[in-house]
Amino acid sequence: MASTESPAPGSVAGTISANAARLSEALNNHMRNSFQPESRKKLRKFHPAEVSELTGISMSNLRTRHQEGDFPDVETDGRGRRLYCAEEIDQIRHVMAKTGRNGEAYLPGRREGDGLQVISIVNFKGGSSKTTTAIHLAQRYALRGYRVLAIDMDPQASLTTMFGYRPEIEFAETGTIYDALRYEDPVPLSQVVRKTYFHNLDLVPAGLLLSEYETETAYALQHRIEPPFTQRLSVAIGEIEEDYDLVIIDCPPQLGFTTMSSLLASTGLLITVVPSMLDVASMAQFLEMAGETVRTLEESTGPTDWKFLKFLIARYEPTDVPQAQMAGFLRSILLDQVLTTPMLKSTAISDAGMTQQTIYELDPNQVVRKTLDRILESVNGMADEFEKIIQQAWGRRTI
Repeated sequence: MASTESPAPGSVAGTISANAARLSEALNNHMRNSFQPESRKKLRKFHPAEVSELTGISMSNLRTRHQEGDFPDVETDGRGRRLYCAEEIDQIRHVMAKTGRNGEAYLPGRREGDGLQVISIVNFKGGSSKTTTAIHLAQRYALRGYRVLAIDMDPQASLTTMFGYRPEIEFAETGTIYDALRYEDPVPLSQVVRKTYFHNLDLVPAGLLLSEYETETAYALQHRIEPPFTQRLSVAIGEIEEDYDLVIIDCPPQLGFTTMSSLLASTGLLITVVPSMLDVASMAQFLEMAGETVRTLEESTGPTDWKFLKFLIARYEPTDVPQAQMAGFLRSILLDQVLTTPMLKSTAISDAGMTQQTIYELDPNQVVRKTLDRILESVNGMADEFEKIIQQAWGRRTI
């Protein structure tokens, strides 16, 4: 019988536990210092040029509409330049939807008859920018006017951490996606959805307890507990389906029951891949294993209805000749399944990550303008290209 005593301080287990505690406390202090005086993250305000880019309203029309009193009054800086919070951008978008030419274009989300789009960001290998891609897509689409739910399905909870939480402290026992998926007394997904500091963007957190889902699912399969893992996430999402346009799922870097639950709940997949030989070989293994597993599951669940499957070249360095060659190789094999716009490797993303931020949260005045513009062009271009695919899944024409 296993001992229930705490590991001795001098033991290897004791050393590991002590290191974990020290790191957790240091990270907690770091985050509190980063977000002072608030205990939670707070989204910055946006400049007129950013509002114009996000909404499609020209700068001149933005000024005119303010002068005519159509748009809400907003804060101004010391130079008299307007500053917009995300809620105010959303208000402006709704005004344009009612009064602008081609008004429905300002509200790009679901319309009558449109199904919820559930998108899993996946890869078999860690370090392939799954979480970076997931959070940037979620934030970009929230700013673009979609109602977005981000679900963290990785027990490491990197996505949850990026939203300013300490999962090993705040979600050690409850409050995560595990509560809605567990086989004993699951709760409605709405009970673990958390509002974030991003308007139009909610989060379902993860934590280490989610790893229990793997072992519990193996037991549940033996005892035929219903609903099976193939349907549990779909059933959970169904409860909050009317509240969102998009669900973006950050999957763990392995093909276990957690990932398979995500894949089977999805309407589309985005597979990230770093253009190196090892990463591409790993992805090939992932695709082979996923294909065989899904094929087996379809025998009992029926056909998987994915509207699209796309690949994103991530952490791309255009001046790296081997990377450029591998990117070309991928495009020659996978053709138009590969997004045209890659996500570049950038110091702006890595530097922002030091304080659990994305490039949309960075103050433009605190970053080298050329560096920020370069990565914004890449990430916005990738997100906008993928947005067209989502729109096409709803049967809409895109230019």
